[in-house]
Amino acid sequence: MITITARRAAAGLALLAPTMTAFAADFKAGAWDLSVGGFINAYYTHSSCSGAQTFTGSGLALASQALGCGGNEKSTVIGNGLLPNALTVGAKSQQNGWDVGANLMIGAAVSSADAISNNNNVDVRQGYMTLGRADVGSFKLGRDYGFFGKNAILADMTLLGAGATVNATQRNRVTLGHIGAGYTYLGHYGQMAYTTPSMGGFTGTLALMSPVDAATGVAEADDTPQVQAQLQYAGNGFKLWGTGKQQKFKDAGDGFTMSGVELGGSAAFGDFGLLVNLQSGKGLGVLSDGDSGELKQTNLLLQGTYQVTSGLKLGLSHGRSRIKEGAGTDLRDNTNLTGGAYYKLTDSVTVVGELSRTESKTFAGDKARMNGVAIGAILFF
Repeated sequence: MITITARRAAAGLALLAPTMTAFAADFKAGAWDLSVGGFINAYYTHSSCSGAQTFTGSGLALASQALGCGGNEKSTVIGNGLLPNALTVGAKSQQNGWDVGANLMIGAAVSSADAISNNNNVDVRQGYMTLGRADVGSFKLGRDYGFFGKNAILADMTLLGAGATVNATQRNRVTLGHIGAGYTYLGHYGQMAYTTPSMGGFTGTLALMSPVDAATGVAEADDTPQVQAQLQYAGNGFKLWGTGKQQKFKDAGDGFTMSGVELGGSAAFGDFGLLVNLQSGKGLGVLSDGDSGELKQTNLLLQGTYQVTSGLKLGLSHGRSRIKEGAGTDLRDNTNLTGGAYYKLTDSVTVVGELSRTESKTFAGDKARMNGVAIGAILFF
């Protein structure tokens, strides 16, 4: 499946619009508190691809010319980083003793494949309602991100930058950060979720997700929902989490069940920050649920950052996604190493510079390499 076209590789990928937006406008309308905000970003990225280009087996080789450099040895794009551009609208109220709320996010991309194609495909990643009470917990109904991988991508330093500068996804979409080379994308699902009240720093979440097809057409969803569950603890300067997910798929054979577990943590030690996240399971997919069939896989992300000044943060992150089964030209692993500088120019604008190296390796030992540069900025309003 490495011969998959760039268009198909990008299909189904829509990257994170975080809930950390500092809303530009807050106002009241009757019983409702309303908020409007969003973010805009653009990066000049240049990628150069080298090494083996014989990936003809299963799996998505991010560093290959086909995906990494758009079929060429080198590639230049001026487009989004790991985040799209987005407009977010929030509403909240207290009614009959309940906290009620809603959130809607609409995203769009910067780049397009040619000078006349549109880039205004509407990318609605969030559209949900919430209902909660301090002694009961909270319920969420609608479309939102999954929990498996959410803490990893929110804490990934490349969320404000680009990470892996994969041409196939950045043109008309976004770059990949460490998706496919460190963690599987968290996805967005129609869902019904319940989160407990905080109990001494512990919270638990159980969610039923609308079952999804594999993004690359490998398998279709079964008729039972995807289930995700998470337990996390937030302490003074650190956070720990454990997450699991499961879904049945049907394919040309007997089908398979995707199942995965995730353990991770983040901590701050003065000006230093650390992040470790491990995912392991069957059918997790390189980029998204089930895209590599029922193969077993592990994903690991390690990151360290240092706050040099009040405005400047430096960071180094390494991610690997390794498939445990296969042979010959099948993909064995993708790795990405990114070094970045993130300078907060104003309260709203962060200027970013990153250097990255992505490698893809087959079971036979063939290796493709992609070197990437990303320079640009992101604005929150």
